[in-house]
Amino acid sequence: MKEDSAPGAQVADPDSRWLATVMHVAFFVLLISSLARFLIVHYTDPISLWVIVLAGVLALLYIFGPVTGPADDVAHPSPSTVWSRVWLAAVIASWAALVILAPSFGWCAVPLFYTALRTLRTRAAIALVVLVTALVVAAQVQLRLKFGFDPTLIFAPPAVAAVATAMFIYSQRQSSRLRTAIADLVQTRSELAATERREGTLAERQRLSMEIHDSLAQGLSSQQMLLQAADRLWVTDSDTAHRHVDAARTIAERNLIEARRFVHDLAPADLADGSGLDDALRSLAERETSESLRVRFHQDGVPPEPLPARIQSTLLRIAQGALANVREHADATMAVVTITYLDDQVVLDIADDGRGFDPAKQPEGVRGYGLSAMRARASQHGGTVTFESTPGEATVVSAAIPLGAATP
Repeated sequence: MKEDSAPGAQVADPDSRWLATVMHVAFFVLLISSLARFLIVHYTDPISLWVIVLAGVLALLYIFGPVTGPADDVAHPSPSTVWSRVWLAAVIASWAALVILAPSFGWCAVPLFYTALRTLRTRAAIALVVLVTALVVAAQVQLRLKFGFDPTLIFAPPAVAAVATAMFIYSQRQSSRLRTAIADLVQTRSELAATERREGTLAERQRLSMEIHDSLAQGLSSQQMLLQAADRLWVTDSDTAHRHVDAARTIAERNLIEARRFVHDLAPADLADGSGLDDALRSLAERETSESLRVRFHQDGVPPEPLPARIQSTLLRIAQGALANVREHADATMAVVTITYLDDQVVLDIADDGRGFDPAKQPEGVRGYGLSAMRARASQHGGTVTFESTPGEATVVSAAIPLGAATP
């Protein structure tokens, strides 16, 4: 908060309201008790009537100020700001006249400190507090001179004024810092939420791209290859061409099922009917087997406990992607899918006798996206995917997922 800012310009909160209520009640209690003391001691004094009138005027002015008057807004000048300052000047003038006539009304100074600090800017309010304190000290000293020098009459009022003013300014600045910290926290939380939304969007995009690549895109690619082959053989070997068309139609039907389940975010079609991973991999091997490529399935061991659905889906998608790469790029005649269940992990191997490749140099767009998608899928469950291959030789894709890190 700036040095010359106005505390009264801050947005009201429940704490400031109850503090204001306490101060206003304290003012009237002190005003009434001071008037009662004066009347008890100086009831027959000629100035009693003036004191009663001034006390009534001061009470009415105070009621029309913080109780029924417009709210202060020093930060944004308006008619209410001018009204507040005029009202404060009238209150201080009435109180000063009372103190001159009856010094016991000096007790009302502390609530007036609070009112001044709420109404004026900090520097102006401190200057007014100094003048009010000086008036209290002067009135008390003049009254008590006949009793001798009393140090408390000179030093006590300034000390009380200093403590009250310092505590009020300190609380206001702490409140301002707290509001700033809360605003920063809200902004940081909003930025964090936006970052999380962006990361979630990117993760979902990656998931969707992997799903499309490993299911729909691979199926469409197979259909294209089969239909191209059927077109070439349509005249010379119509029986084989019709078999290719039937195979393409079967793949299209499976792709349609995959698309529907994909829209509803369900498991792969091979797992949707309650079949386990082993049966799903066996079915996949049978489907991928053709005249030019023979795919076998082998199971080693049994799982120590049922695999979570997401792990089964991940391993099946990795097998689909690996076999699609074998079919499209490896020029292989044999592929073997092996699932191995160990005590602490499950391992999926896809080996082929094709022409191989260099995993370190293979560019994106040929096998690159499929390889990165496999790694991404396995990493979601704390697993890894390795590629063992050399140009001109066989290829082995191995995916290992620790059972302890398996996600339900």
